[in-house]
Amino acid sequence: MKILFTGGGTGGHFYPIIAIIQELNDVAKENRLLQPKVYYMSTDPYNESLLFENNITFVKITAGKIRRKVSIQNIILNFIDIFKTLNGVLAAIWRMFVIYPDVVFGKGGYVSFPAMFAARLLMIPVVIHESDSKPGKVNTWAGKFARRIAVSYPEAINFFKKEKTAYTGNPVRKEVQLAQTNGADEFFGFDPNIKTIFIIGGSQGAKFINEVLMDALPELVAKYQIVHQTGQKNISVIKETSNVVLQNNPNKGRYKPFAYLDILNLRMATGVCDIIVSRAGSTIFEIALWGKPSIIIPIPEPTSHDQRTNAYAYARSGAAIVIEEKNLARGVLIAEINRILENQEEITKMSNCAKAFARQDSAKLIATEIFSIGLEHDE
Repeated sequence: MKILFTGGGTGGHFYPIIAIIQELNDVAKENRLLQPKVYYMSTDPYNESLLFENNITFVKITAGKIRRKVSIQNIILNFIDIFKTLNGVLAAIWRMFVIYPDVVFGKGGYVSFPAMFAARLLMIPVVIHESDSKPGKVNTWAGKFARRIAVSYPEAINFFKKEKTAYTGNPVRKEVQLAQTNGADEFFGFDPNIKTIFIIGGSQGAKFINEVLMDALPELVAKYQIVHQTGQKNISVIKETSNVVLQNNPNKGRYKPFAYLDILNLRMATGVCDIIVSRAGSTIFEIALWGKPSIIIPIPEPTSHDQRTNAYAYARSGAAIVIEEKNLARGVLIAEINRILENQEEITKMSNCAKAFARQDSAKLIATEIFSIGLEHDE
């Protein structure tokens, strides 16, 4: 069996695909089937080591995006990207014809359009997954001909035909699903009797959140310990700034900045923390699995057209509160952190709501359906 995956070149698309592929291999073993040959079609491999570790063949194409903000520069770029998309569609049709997979899985985003178009033209069964509470343009279009549709938020079901849509949650890799509590305090050199905040802005960090945190840092470290993922581009500035604002501060050791958290560091950070401050990307589903209260700060529109709706969809579960970036200030951040961490009843309630929202079986549900459709097409 051959299965082709496609999706935008971001961690929010790539890592759920890896989670599904890992489950595909497990499903094959459980049912004593041959492991499928897996392909990943995108503009770039995103993480070559993970592709290699999971025996995934990368298939490169080009794709253009539509920039919604009106400017002369964007008009020119949109015109150029029309030809990128046409070239990508032609390449996808040829390469998919050569591979001829039994099923194509699309994660959405403009990068997935060429593969989705090719699959439809070649009459190959399609399964899609929508990460957001309101689907993007490509998945809205692909949903019209997709065999099955999986969604991360219950609200997203309303945008597709209900008879072929299932609420599965968002796939998360097994290695990051469980927080590591044993030895986590010692790992960071923290006091287990002091509450800890974990601030994470996605794989690229969040510059605005970082800046507000620097203003709040002296007051926060007086009461709490902090693990902070700054993003690779921001680490040097954050280290310099924190050294200045915490100069001669007796609690300076309570603040631990990291450019990037590998799997071990991530599991330790989630194990040691009492609350998480995050953007509203796919990290929401990891936070839910970790069962942690959270403060969600979505990327504002028009930069992101989905994070705000995602944030409020998650907050309605009771697991989080939302602070919009336009309202984020030093005093607001400190006040909300204090309000939650000083109330054990609130911590417990939010933690329970997070666990109720989480779907640990998401990747397996999707992998099983892909296998079923692939076997049917393979006959």
